[in-house]
Amino acid sequence: MKIINTKKAPAAIGPYSQGIIVNNLFYSSGQIPLTAEGTLVDGSIEEQTHQVFKNLKAVLEEAGASLESVVKVTVFLSDMEEFGAVNEVYGEYFSAHKPARSCVEVARLPKDVKVEIEVIALIEA
Repeated sequence: MKIINTKKAPAAIGPYSQGIIVNNLFYSSGQIPLTAEGTLVDGSIEEQTHQVFKNLKAVLEEAGASLESVVKVTVFLSDMEEFGAVNEVYGEYFSAHKPARSCVEVARLPKDVKVEIEVIALIEA
């Protein structure tokens, strides 16, 4: 097991890692719209989702993976009414490659953000 940590994504805000590699799979922690410096992107759902993907790309890169190697995505939304807007942004990052996905509405997310996303990816050889 290998712990992944990069300064190109926000530090964990609790007792967990940005991600873990086990065998040839990378498991990310949920990413919220914090910048690498820890500043909250308190904008539209689209702005928040773009920041989440920026963070995901950073931890995936540190793990030796990429969005193209993602096999499963879980999206957490504070309001399912914003699904369409999130899906539009999501499609910009996953256009040709379409991993399996779950999307759920939750009562509340850390720091009262609108979106959190976690991924599972294969480590590229």
